[in-house]
Amino acid sequence: MDIVDGEMKIEKEYDQGFRVDHEGDDHQGRLPESSKIKKKKQKMATRCDQQYTTPPPPPPPPDLPIKFRKRIRALRGSDIALVIQKCLFKTDVSSDHNRLSIPFNQIRQTFLTPQETEFLNSGDNKKKCSEMEVMLIEPSLRRGTISLRKWEMKKASGSATSMYVLVGQWNSVAWRNALREDETVQLWSFRINSKLCLALVKRRAKSNGYFIEF
Repeated sequence: MDIVDGEMKIEKEYDQGFRVDHEGDDHQGRLPESSKIKKKKQKMATRCDQQYTTPPPPPPPPDLPIKFRKRIRALRGSDIALVIQKCLFKTDVSSDHNRLSIPFNQIRQTFLTPQETEFLNSGDNKKKCSEMEVMLIEPSLRRGTISLRKWEMKKASGSATSMYVLVGQWNSVAWRNALREDETVQLWSFRINSKLCLALVKRRAKSNGYFIEF
């Protein structure tokens, strides 16, 4: 009867999460090894989930302001598309450089026709660089013209970076619209009778990560 009672006691203590060896030395408060391993794996899985959690995506770029859409509509423009949203570099507002860079790797969608792309590619990146005269609607809604070119910027390593640039009257555009380094701007494209036109919009960041126009 004592043996039976002992076996029942051992089973009961196992059920309560205690381990008792056959010599009667109890290890009170210790869980079975299988439970320890299971808990360890759960903690590791939790840390991995926290480490590789995908951060929330950035807010989408703001749409073209209504006043620009109205101006483009009044000109019978169509095919409006966002070309680039970028932070102005020092060289973008430097009078010595007189150009706005449009790096290829920041262009959001194709805005040139195959014929226009071929024409800009036909230059030799020197004095005979091919350029297109396009209409530009400035942030002030003033209309003018500006030259669009393709440049190959060579690096010290010997490789080259391709970009489009707005040149010619860019210094005047930057001065009239008080463009400053680190400001965010958008360049939009549209078409009037199939002819390429551009619109430049100034943006200002808000606390929630979105932008408003100046």
